[in-house]
Amino acid sequence: MASLLEQFRETSSLYGSNAWFIEDLYERYLKDPESVDPDWRQRFRALQNGAGYETPHSPIVERFAELALKSQGRLAQLQGFTEESVKKQAAVARLINHYRVRGHQIANNNPLGTTLPSPPDLDPAFYGLSEPDMDTWFDTGILHGVDRLPLREIIANLKEIYCGSIGSEYMHIADTPTRRWLISRMENAKGNLTLDPEKQRWVLKLLTAAEGIEVYLHNKFVGQKRFSLEGGESLIPVLDELIMGCSTKGVSEIVIGMAHRGRLNVLVNILGKSPAQLFDEFAGNWASTPGVSSGDVKYHMGFSSDIDTPTGPVHLTLAFNPSHLEIINPVVEGSVRARQDRAGIDGKESVIPVLIHGDASFSGQGIVMETLNMSQTRAFETGGTIHIVINNQIGFTTSNPKDARSTLYCTDIASLIQAPVFHVNGDDPEAVVFVSKLALDYRMTFKKDVVIDLICYRRLGHNEADEPAATQPVMYKKIRSLKSTRTLYAEKLIAEGVLTAEKAAAMVLDYQRMLDEGLVVSRPLSQNPKYSYTHQWNNFHGRDWEVPGDTAVSLDRLRYCNDRMLRLPAGFELHPRVAKVMDNRRKMAAGALPLDWGFAENMAYATLLMEKYHVRLTGQDVGRGTFVHRHAVLHNQQKKEEYIPLSHLDKDQGRADIYDSLLSEAGVLGFEYGYSTTMPNTLTIWEAQFGDFANGAQVLIDQFISSGETKWGRLCGLVLLLPHGFEGQGPEHSSARLERYLQLCAEHNMQVCTPTTPAQIFHLLRRQLVRPYRKPLIVMSPKSLLRHKLAVSTLEDLTGGHFQTIIGEVDGIDPNQVTRVVLCAGKVYYDLLEARREADLKHVAIARIEQLYPFPNDQFKAELAKYPNLEEFVWCQEEPKNQGVWYQSNHHFHDNLAPHIRVSYSGREASAAPAVGNFYVHIKQQKAVVDSALYGNPAGN
Repeated sequence: MASLLEQFRETSSLYGSNAWFIEDLYERYLKDPESVDPDWRQRFRALQNGAGYETPHSPIVERFAELALKSQGRLAQLQGFTEESVKKQAAVARLINHYRVRGHQIANNNPLGTTLPSPPDLDPAFYGLSEPDMDTWFDTGILHGVDRLPLREIIANLKEIYCGSIGSEYMHIADTPTRRWLISRMENAKGNLTLDPEKQRWVLKLLTAAEGIEVYLHNKFVGQKRFSLEGGESLIPVLDELIMGCSTKGVSEIVIGMAHRGRLNVLVNILGKSPAQLFDEFAGNWASTPGVSSGDVKYHMGFSSDIDTPTGPVHLTLAFNPSHLEIINPVVEGSVRARQDRAGIDGKESVIPVLIHGDASFSGQGIVMETLNMSQTRAFETGGTIHIVINNQIGFTTSNPKDARSTLYCTDIASLIQAPVFHVNGDDPEAVVFVSKLALDYRMTFKKDVVIDLICYRRLGHNEADEPAATQPVMYKKIRSLKSTRTLYAEKLIAEGVLTAEKAAAMVLDYQRMLDEGLVVSRPLSQNPKYSYTHQWNNFHGRDWEVPGDTAVSLDRLRYCNDRMLRLPAGFELHPRVAKVMDNRRKMAAGALPLDWGFAENMAYATLLMEKYHVRLTGQDVGRGTFVHRHAVLHNQQKKEEYIPLSHLDKDQGRADIYDSLLSEAGVLGFEYGYSTTMPNTLTIWEAQFGDFANGAQVLIDQFISSGETKWGRLCGLVLLLPHGFEGQGPEHSSARLERYLQLCAEHNMQVCTPTTPAQIFHLLRRQLVRPYRKPLIVMSPKSLLRHKLAVSTLEDLTGGHFQTIIGEVDGIDPNQVTRVVLCAGKVYYDLLEARREADLKHVAIARIEQLYPFPNDQFKAELAKYPNLEEFVWCQEEPKNQGVWYQSNHHFHDNLAPHIRVSYSGREASAAPAVGNFYVHIKQQKAVVDSALYGNPAGN
């Protein structure tokens, strides 16, 4: 299809003498699109080709006219100055600006040679500039370098800067100082990316290593998957340059997240993993790690090391990652935030995240957007991430790139946060090094995200057994004709006399020799590492889930904490309802009112903080609490001001971080998982607004939280608070899908609890840190129980109690009269209790299980042993039969009961949805559940 400019040329009314009319019309369109006819709007939208950031040109014209009228202005000094020359100068200014905006579209940055059509507004003729103007001298405006140049040289400079091996996208950034900084850095370089000879030889050595490990593995382990980096070898110089640059800037830690493509290459050539160890893994031999039973494939494994640099060691961490590609992004960000918090005030200067993406996954997976959107929020910012996209220009075996995305570039999602993007040719290592330096400088200067789009290709298929030519015959015919990046660069350096062909060949042989000997081939590993947190988890490995921990707190400590939490800054006015809550808490601490859930939960946090543990709580509306019970963050009613009482208990207390999160589940939960795997002495909590909201983060639950230890040996003490309970609110806000968590339970991998009293949540949260045991804790937390008249506790329950895995009968029923025991979990307990009391049933005892996994076998047996005449055991649940506890846990009931005791189920029938949508049907069903448990003949197994 002809370009828009060609269409203009073919239509006399749109070209030649009418060019200035069109320019004026376009100017009107830029100011107000509705001011021009619809046909013209359509043409101008096509002209912009999707770029929505062009600004009106009239200020530029006016500026030059103003300069022309000033006696000291540059243009006034031009011989033969006319109004026409002002217009010409303004046209040149617009041309310069458009190269900055759209030069990337015609950059020579694709190793496969394909380019986008040239935008019409990069043609000088579009602005009324023609061949006679090429040798006219024009003011370059703010084009860095020289004040005035002939137009021909201006265009040559622009092409060199913006249309060479680097295509730069940054003019969409709204902040003017940021744009000017980038303009200065790009244009001062003027496309001159040449390195000194010593650095050139080093880059060739890195490329030799990147290619060498792939060739070695291909020959030694024929047919085994390794997800080769071949075609994208320039990733290794990128990472090396970042590490060296970080070291000179005082960065002490880098945390890297990446999927499987090129992972083995990075492990060996960047992080210094022993080739001998890698070869053992290929051979099927691997050393056991504490807690690891299943293990994982070699291209999912993480690693950490301390790399020596001329300015000191840098600690590198490569995060473990499943095959869900980009899901590692928020996990890395959470780990980085934890390390930055640990480092203190300079944390964002000393720890940085680097995320390595695939082109198809970067544009295709929603978790990328969530993570980018988190990057500048208070709760989740990490001072900027360096993103590297290994742009293979193909997703898996997608037969048509148009099917991979709907955007011009795979990186367009980064415009969400106005991140600059540098599209760089992977076959130009010197441009790659330049961009790496620029990206790091940008991140350290502005503390914001930046993207390196490493345009390369995939020499082999998705894996080594895949035949890509079956679906991409043209692309792979081209790829198989290309010399490798290492070969091209070696030929360049030989031609320039930087090294001889013999020395270039010797590099290859030397690298192969080191691999044969199993030597470390990366930069040297530090013999005196300064990183001191490697062993912080040692105290938690191999611990039994019944390891004790004293969670009781003295009355004096409780009252001190509550008193401090009620002290507000001068002039801080609470909402009347919140003031009432605070007044009630004062009475609770005095013993004048029973304790409610909000009081006990806040006391758990406060007492842990006083013991110098840290507390981090995030989720949608956690400061107030979705059900308005927590009020951990207070709001001044007279001005926009927040106050967190938990942060003002004592000068030596732990850190309290409480943030209402953005509307994300997967991103936020991934972040908190990463945080919790890094900070064992922080109570890290994610609360779902409703329990079923965790559905949106199921990948994190399946691939990290429930299995991270058995696959990778990664412990974490993350807490999930999932509001759960059937209260007639319909299918979407009733169930936290308890059955899913129980299905994931094995090998004591996590804890699943259903606390039903304020004291229970107090001791449960404190138990999570006080005892030397770190496993994820899934809490089916309440909604209506937050204010239920029976769901209360006393101060004595907090000062002398502990978390009870099973709570037995609370009424004075004669155990000898009991023939039926009803066991339940959660809110239904209070429905059963009230109905039993109203009917005055003497033969039915009710118990509740508060920890469903690990199942408390001994406590269960002890509770049932109280009833010598027991005939029937009933499990009662609110959830449908195919959901909740029954199918996942009834084997525990059978295993721990005498054979003569009949085991029965009481609850809703199996259902495809969690709950009904009609409130009156819900009430009818709930009554039937309770009646069946207390009176009826429940259905059998």
